[in-house]
Amino acid sequence: MTKLEFKFTNDTLFKMVFVKHPDLLKRLVALLLGIAFESITEFVITNPEMPPEALKEKFCRLDINMRVNGKRVNLEIQVVNEHDYPERSLYYWAREYSSALVKKQPYSELPEVIVISIIDFPLFDCGEYFSRYQILETNRHTLLTPKLDMRYYELGKLPEILDSEDEEQLMLAVFKAKTEEELSRLDEMEAPIVKQAIKAYRQVVVLPEFRELERLRSDARHNEASALLNAKRIGYQDAAEDFRGVITEREATIANQ
Repeated sequence: MTKLEFKFTNDTLFKMVFVKHPDLLKRLVALLLGIAFESITEFVITNPEMPPEALKEKFCRLDINMRVNGKRVNLEIQVVNEHDYPERSLYYWAREYSSALVKKQPYSELPEVIVISIIDFPLFDCGEYFSRYQILETNRHTLLTPKLDMRYYELGKLPEILDSEDEEQLMLAVFKAKTEEELSRLDEMEAPIVKQAIKAYRQVVVLPEFRELERLRSDARHNEASALLNAKRIGYQDAAEDFRGVITEREATIANQ
């Protein structure tokens, strides 16, 4: 087996592939929203930039924001389980929703905001790879508003035997692939969006531009990991000092009794 140097879940690769191939992104969004490709009359990527200085920053997100037929759509790859992703994704929705309000605009004109998360770790206690959340009344299960729409795709829960007619499954399997052999098998299934995605992948991974941006991004990931480790270490030290202080105070109390 030949391990891929870069998986499709690499966030630098993910963003560059889809920004450089907007037609592929449009087809993916149509699949994940469950709408016909031809029905998309408005499609705009609102954050196509990847400035090198931003990639150097810790905690930089490489999501893709779009306007699709009047809706705001946020597409995100998440590979590290930091045990707060439902809350984080809700925050992403809230930020996108609140930023859509312009001065003197009525709240009723705020757009639907859809957050789509492709996740490479277990998130929900269920067997299905797709979960969708909206605001429902708890007894009648009626929808309060369609303007909150959260969609999660857990790659680890894809079926082992893929449905060759299900383009959504096949495309998600591209994100999950770890080896050249897996990509080749998917390519042989002749799904147009999969062939287009793999071709785009192979074009981008050899670009000097991608290699340099990924180097910067890799440095940022390393710095982020070091910062988190250092914060934990400081936290442990503070806790140990507090504990030692409590013990010392208790010993003094006992000695004075």
